Amino acid sequence: MNPLQTLSLSARCDAVTQSEIRAMSVECSRMRGINLAQGVCDTPVPPPVVQGAIDAMLQGRNTYTPHLGLRQLRQAIAAKQQRFSGIDVDPEREIVVSAGATGAMYCTFMALLDAGDEVMVFEPFYGYHVSTLRAVDAIPVFVPLQPPDWVFDIARLEAVVTPKTKAILVNTPANPSGKVFTQEELMQLAAFAERHRLFVFTDEMYEHFVYDGLTHRSMATLPGMRERTVTISGLSKTFSVTGWRIGYAICDPKWAAAIGNFNDLVYVCAPAPLQMGVAAGLLMLGDDYYLGLAREYEAKRDLFCEVLDTVGLQPRVPQGAYYVLADVSRLPGGSSRQKALHLLQTTGVAAVPGSAFYHDQGGESFVRFCFAKDEPVLAEACLRLARLR
Repeated sequence: MNPLQTLSLSARCDAVTQSEIRAMSVECSRMRGINLAQGVCDTPVPPPVVQGAIDAMLQGRNTYTPHLGLRQLRQAIAAKQQRFSGIDVDPEREIVVSAGATGAMYCTFMALLDAGDEVMVFEPFYGYHVSTLRAVDAIPVFVPLQPPDWVFDIARLEAVVTPKTKAILVNTPANPSGKVFTQEELMQLAAFAERHRLFVFTDEMYEHFVYDGLTHRSMATLPGMRERTVTISGLSKTFSVTGWRIGYAICDPKWAAAIGNFNDLVYVCAPAPLQMGVAAGLLMLGDDYYLGLAREYEAKRDLFCEVLDTVGLQPRVPQGAYYVLADVSRLPGGSSRQKALHLLQTTGVAAVPGSAFYHDQGGESFVRFCFAKDEPVLAEACLRLARLR
């Protein structure tokens, strides 16, 4: 008898497999294509951020940090939150710095969810949200957003809430749809959460990528929501340092202490000199940087969506973030994955199959592109897509 026959993977491995985003990135690399699949964001890093990390390394800031994150960074995050949302946050008791927003979310779920707890997730969803819920044995319950404006029906939420429902997950600005939830929509969700005594987990990673004169609203700013909301964000996208893995959770001290304990267990701490780098960016970059970021990416969005429209891949023009869902119904293939592979093989441009963002067949006519690229790279991608005319 082979001794390995008695060994097996854990049951949770069935719920956590390689994402379509990662799979398409691998295929794109194999074909030496242009990767508009993964949200890599390879635009230049602001000089103060780079210099801050270099200075920290040279000054010997290369050892463990407190498990909640360096005080300088937590203070800078608190100042940023007050500056942009008007919320006063205690940097000593209400902020946990983690290994990216994904790390902050995983530790939040570990601390606040039990096996079998249900969490409402708007669809189309970001796959890592759903995989992270399943990794802690929680159950995602899907609530559709209806295109083209990606609106929800509060009656659908009321129809699926059960005694096991523990939380709602809100991603604004949203990946992949680019939806920016309005004040009125957030107030509806806040009333729903209070009525059913739910947590609200918010992913606000793209808070500075908002277009068309819209404004990002944070759920925690609404009356009665401060205690029940865990605000999750990070600096990976804002400063183009996706490989640095610096994210954070902001919440009531009751929840932050437990989230911090899991952060200590899983990650110990985020990289010390990189924490100092993003702290320097938060402290030194003024409003012009953030306003310029939104203008720059709005221009990229407009350019890219115009090309998609021209070649017959109708875009769902995003209000925020830096992704766009495009209708690829006219491309050959029986599934969104086959259509995405055809697109890669034909043009050398990689996109993510729309099925990655739906739990059923809802996304088979879509693919998702990321337009967070340097202008020459984005221009070349547009030229290649023009072959589809």
